[in-house]
Amino acid sequence: MKELALHVLDIAENSVRAKADCIRVEVWEDAGEDVLEVTVEDNGEGMDAQTLQMVRDPFFTGQKKKKKIGLGIPLVEQLAEHCEGKLDISSQPRRGTTVRACFRRSHIDLPPLGSMADTLVALFGSHPEIDIVYEHEVDGCRWSFSSRGLLQEIGLADPGEISQVLPGIRDWIEYHERHLQEGAKNL
Repeated sequence: MKELALHVLDIAENSVRAKADCIRVEVWEDAGEDVLEVTVEDNGEGMDAQTLQMVRDPFFTGQKKKKKIGLGIPLVEQLAEHCEGKLDISSQPRRGTTVRACFRRSHIDLPPLGSMADTLVALFGSHPEIDIVYEHEVDGCRWSFSSRGLLQEIGLADPGEISQVLPGIRDWIEYHERHLQEGAKNL
């Protein structure tokens, strides 16, 4: 994939399929430590130890009827290792799953983060019933929000009507992402 944001979307969709009602996405960038870390955590069904071992196999998928292969996690793991990082996955049945990918931020082959606004809006628009919590920190500058909190703030009582406000939400996220990057540069 050309952007890390697309990997985030793929992993978050796994969380949706695991019946999560809250998905937390965290992006942490630190130039001094030369690290970019992306975490997707959910409160879904989780995985037992056997499934957790198999999830890294590209020929394994939890969707036995629809998909024959599950390349999402193996691709992220391969990218992380190639970029002098690693992939960690922890999970417990009925407690959820956490996928954390670490990369050397300055690695020449690390793709750009890409549009987190597009990724988050795709998640909101497709799954308005799920609370998406997003936090992004760059060199000590941080911003965060919750989709449920945002919808309450703008007075949208029915999540089914979210399509009406998605363009504005996308612009709002892009604005904050841009200012986060600029703020970190000015430190």
